[in-house]
Amino acid sequence: MSNTSIVTIGIDLGKNTFHVVGLDAKGAITLRKKRSRNQLDQSLGNVPRCLIGMEACAGAHHLGRKLEKLGHQVRLLPAQYVKPYLKGHKNDFRDAEAIAEAAQRPTMRFVPVKSAEQLDLQALHRVRSRLVTQRTAVINQIRGFLLERGLPVRQGAAALRLALPQILSAPNDNLSPRVIQLIQDLSEDWRYLDRRIASMTKEIDELADQDPHCRRLMSAPGVGPIISSAMVAAIGTGDAFHKGRDFAAWLGLVPKQISTGDRTILGRISRRGNRYLRTLFIQGARAVLLQRQSWPRHGFAAWLEAASKRLHSNVLVVALAAIPRGNQGDSAYCLMEECSRGHDRCLIYFAPKKTDGRVRGRPVVELVGVAQRPAFPVPEAGAVMAQAVCRSGSHEPPIQTAARLPARCARI
Repeated sequence: MSNTSIVTIGIDLGKNTFHVVGLDAKGAITLRKKRSRNQLDQSLGNVPRCLIGMEACAGAHHLGRKLEKLGHQVRLLPAQYVKPYLKGHKNDFRDAEAIAEAAQRPTMRFVPVKSAEQLDLQALHRVRSRLVTQRTAVINQIRGFLLERGLPVRQGAAALRLALPQILSAPNDNLSPRVIQLIQDLSEDWRYLDRRIASMTKEIDELADQDPHCRRLMSAPGVGPIISSAMVAAIGTGDAFHKGRDFAAWLGLVPKQISTGDRTILGRISRRGNRYLRTLFIQGARAVLLQRQSWPRHGFAAWLEAASKRLHSNVLVVALAAIPRGNQGDSAYCLMEECSRGHDRCLIYFAPKKTDGRVRGRPVVELVGVAQRPAFPVPEAGAVMAQAVCRSGSHEPPIQTAARLPARCARI
């Protein structure tokens, strides 16, 4: 059968070999080939434009960008969402067939293809995270050696840094010359890791200052260069999420639901998704809680004051971490510099509308010019419904709900 009948292709990725399965409009298998890395580009270049599905794993984003340049529609799928479509025993061709089946599902959740700049930024964060982990291991090892010889040190890296010169210089029968030399070598490793971490942090700060998306995210409380750049590296402009609540759920900041029999059962937070990014948001929320004098400046100050009186501090930290992502509707952000209508700025905001004493509605978009763009965040809470009002032109655009936003506008 000719390649013109292929409408969907599933690719099971490998290091050197790729298994390709093509389906026609009726779902029948019309292509079943094994290709090397060099052969794959040529083979797919000769296939008419179609839908190509792949698991979101190592190398998928690079290959996805190459296939998009060839005109194909690329969809990356989480591996756990492909598993239900696997039939019979597992092999590479059946994996590719399952990927092709899953890629056609209209309700499937896909992973956006990351740009090369996003992957570079993500690589910086992963290297920095590894260096921080290694530094923590070195500090704990030094502390363990000292504690085994009856020399406890107060908690905290700063306390150990101050106490270490005095411990090593003072005469002590508990520390042998060999252990002293080991601790000095570990101290040198500590200083080296400090220099590497400082260099990586400086580079991330510079990139965040140059990126308009990062600068806009940094206007949110508790969000700095590290969090904003990690967020842009992970989700780009946020097109994969319809609302902030979806982003909070993806991060694992919402309760895990085990509901059945018309009973709503909510447990602890799900802790799913990007663990590194979730950790950063928790740390940012904790920093906001520690600065109580700054609470009145935030749009969620009233909620924060009330919640601090009835919630445990750890519970409050998690709740606060989810707020800028849309749980309380305090603020939302458009990461793109220009919307599809050609206006200078695009701001998605929350505006309450009460019906029968209850707050209902959906988020909308407001198009504003540079001069009229208000400062972030927009302090309004609750569910929303309002009309999109254009202030940079003479026309009045229609109501645009979250499901019908322009393709280049994204809400975080």
